[in-house]
Amino acid sequence: MNPRFYFDVHVPRAVVIGLRMRRIAVLTAQEDESATLDDFSLLMRASELGRVLVSQDADLLAVGDEFRREGRPFAGIIYVHQLRATIGQVVEDLDLIASATSAEEWMNRIAKTLGEMEAAIKARSGAAAQNGRY
Repeated sequence: MNPRFYFDVHVPRAVVIGLRMRRIAVLTAQEDESATLDDFSLLMRASELGRVLVSQDADLLAVGDEFRREGRPFAGIIYVHQLRATIGQVVEDLDLIASATSAEEWMNRIAKTLGEMEAAIKARSGAAAQNGRY
């Protein structure tokens, strides 16, 4: 089964609309009446529903790490940096994830979207070039 997504309040509505136009299963915390839950409870809720939690809140990465350390299962986290990925990139990345992976692959997994990884690679390449490595 392909992964279904659960978006916290930090993800722009335009991403939700873009994915729904592509028929990707998305549920928002607002729609689920869970918008006021703390990060720990939000990850629990997404996991109860069998949905990968998508967020632009970096604090959720620490919560995911805490779940892993404690051996507490969760349905996965995808972190999207607010400034390093456009809405179009996020929609493309999540569409690819939804079509090319399974929900089982996301169990206990924490990942960042391609938009942020591309920015990190470019930043590293630039720094390496300045240090004479390239």
